[in-house]
Amino acid sequence: VRLVESGGGSVQSGGSLRLSCVANGAFFKFNSMGWYRQVPGKQREFIAITTTAGTTFADSLKGRVTISRDHAKNTVNLQMNNLKPEDTAVYYCNADWIDHEGREYVYWGQGTQVTVSS
Repeated sequence: VRLVESGGGSVQSGGSLRLSCVANGAFFKFNSMGWYRQVPGKQREFIAITTTAGTTFADSLKGRVTISRDHAKNTVNLQMNNLKPEDTAVYYCNADWIDHEGREYVYWGQGTQVTVSS
């Protein structure tokens, strides 16, 4: 399974970006799919996740991001609005699957750079 992100780039403060992630080679339904971000020298930060139970957002980003998922295509998208320079980071797609024996598999994409200029 390989997660491939796209949609990153450079945008001015107040702008919007839509990140997409497709899970290639997955012939099963993930338990969850979500997004994280990381700035050099800092820990990876949770942004949003969608599961069978619903969606959860980081408090710091709530109201500025939405997450959507296409189960049939095994894709997850992150719409980000009113971007700020502090949103500059590498954004990573994440997917989690638990097989019929209860073993958990966690997948990460390679990351896509988002740069917000003031």
